[in-house]
Amino acid sequence: MRDLPWPARVYLTALVGAAVVLIGRGLFPPDRFAGHEWPTLLVLALLFLVCESVPTLLNVEQAAISVSFSAALAAVVLVGDVGAAIVGATAVLSVRPGLALHKRLFNGAQFAVCGHSAGLVYAMLGGPSDVPSIDGFPALLGPFMGAAAVYVVFNVLLFGAMLWLVGGLRAPELSLRALVQPLGSYFGYATFGLLIVGLWATVQSISAVLVLLPLFIARWTFGQYRAQQRSYDATIAALCQAVETKDFYTRGHCTRVSSAATMIAQEIGMGSERTKAIGYAGMLHDVGKLGVPTKVLQKEGKLTEEEFAAIQLHPMRGLEIVRGIDFLDEAFAGIMHHHERQDGRGYPMGLAGAEIPEFARVIAVADAFDSMTSDRSYRKAKSIDEALTELRKGAGTQFDPEMVTAFVRAIDRRGWDPPGRVTRPQAGEVVEPVAKDHDDPTTPIEVVSER
Repeated sequence: MRDLPWPARVYLTALVGAAVVLIGRGLFPPDRFAGHEWPTLLVLALLFLVCESVPTLLNVEQAAISVSFSAALAAVVLVGDVGAAIVGATAVLSVRPGLALHKRLFNGAQFAVCGHSAGLVYAMLGGPSDVPSIDGFPALLGPFMGAAAVYVVFNVLLFGAMLWLVGGLRAPELSLRALVQPLGSYFGYATFGLLIVGLWATVQSISAVLVLLPLFIARWTFGQYRAQQRSYDATIAALCQAVETKDFYTRGHCTRVSSAATMIAQEIGMGSERTKAIGYAGMLHDVGKLGVPTKVLQKEGKLTEEEFAAIQLHPMRGLEIVRGIDFLDEAFAGIMHHHERQDGRGYPMGLAGAEIPEFARVIAVADAFDSMTSDRSYRKAKSIDEALTELRKGAGTQFDPEMVTAFVRAIDRRGWDPPGRVTRPQAGEVVEPVAKDHDDPTTPIEVVSER
């Protein structure tokens, strides 16, 4: 508890109090449960606890998911709202190693509240209050889905609120769009609760054993998805590191462009999958520099026409490098066209206005902003206000005005942490000065004719 910010402690205390009140009131009178319901409650609680003890970690820091809510939803049908709350509260007893007490309390309390709320909705919708017969099974489908909807939505909201209060999730990530999009997957796994109920109507408590296999297959699926995402991130990070070794002063540039592009994407309402893809595009937008000779990237003074042509080809070379990475999807367009200009004077294809893919218009703003707010060998970093002023000046000629406006709004609301002052490299590390940065709109590259 001491590790939590005070708003999170207040929230947790209120949630635990609500769970205790709901369960306590439901247990009176003492004969609230019929004798045959206690064994059912025990089996479901054990099934819930087994699933809750082996969750799958999520990509959100300090977050995990389990398929235990299937047992809680089965409890809604088989033992009612209070029974579902008791089943959910057993999360406090999870045998997961190293799980802090405040996390146990939060898990138990929020599952109890979700289960009780789902049970109330199930009853309000006229769901059967006992083990259904085979003939009566269709009658519970509607109430069950209503209960599942309430359970899943409450679970996402309560969990998201706690993440926000402890600083693990920023406010823009708690938008309605961000919360609604993953619900489809949750509803899919919630139907396992319906499977438990259906089996219970025929083979009773043995259904808990029979359902373990599909439940753990679902858990394995969650785990595979996370492992895949981590593999993607590792691939991207390796490519970025390879690019940034060519220029000491651009280290961290790819990550910051990715963050800025993500801010713009969220501001203009991109979906979660496209937002993730544009983050990848930001990370890899300069990967084509691997195909540009280092002596050209680090040349002082004016470039020859041939050398400048090599610079202009780096978006196309970038596309060639990443073409085989199929998960990048729309990110390819951002990598290929992030140096196009609204007035058609950009490269590599001279696209103009709406001809430029949306991803590229986003990356162009993020790329220029980070370049201006970062130290370079030939100048100190500009302030955030100075950089935003330059973006506004270029809106309509170099940059898409809509993307500039969205980025300014995002900066005003969320702020920006500019990179720290660049320190000299360690002894033995060779750093060549760079005369101009092709991403910086305030210092365009000078080209001298060879004729």
